[in-house]
Amino acid sequence: MQAREPPEHRILDAAMRVFRRHGYRRSTIEQAAEEAGLTRQALYHHFSSKEALFRGAIARFYERALAAETEAARAAEEANRDLAEIIIAQITARLGVLFTELKGSPHLDELFSEHLAQARDLYQSYSARFGEEVAATIARVSRARKLKLVAGVTVEDLARCVEMAIHGTKSAYPSMQPVDAFLKQLDMMLRMLIAGALAPPAKQRTGK
Repeated sequence: MQAREPPEHRILDAAMRVFRRHGYRRSTIEQAAEEAGLTRQALYHHFSSKEALFRGAIARFYERALAAETEAARAAEEANRDLAEIIIAQITARLGVLFTELKGSPHLDELFSEHLAQARDLYQSYSARFGEEVAATIARVSRARKLKLVAGVTVEDLARCVEMAIHGTKSAYPSMQPVDAFLKQLDMMLRMLIAGALAPPAKQRTGK
């Protein structure tokens, strides 16, 4: 029997639809309550303000993104993809949650800026968790396939560079639009980065 979804999740999903439709500044608690099928008083039982509702929606988005990237990395590993393809699948799945949540919104720039203004601590906390997830994937795949990084580069270094590549690509595509062009550029950057970080395989000695 499938577990029943907590009411907070339904409220946060409804709130995200409202924020996507109206932007942060023009959204109201009343709109979120109506979208969730609740009275304003019932919504206040779970969230004390619009700010708390927005932070909750951001945290729920991040948790979905973490779950999506973990699943994508495992699936790519089981399909015997190479390290670059595994990392690209992982990052694409993470970003795919964002693209899905904000698809079609005319308020992307506002939502991004309010996200940093209202929930910078969440952004910093989850950024660290995303980096740890990438590092864990690199370490796990390298160990299983006996891959070595070039001298002076650690798993954590490579994971940080992966995250920097994402942010660097965002500088060229601030709103990550158009999505296809953004992902194509990011794919190329990650492939080049990971190829440069992997040491060539050791040559096997042959007997005379």
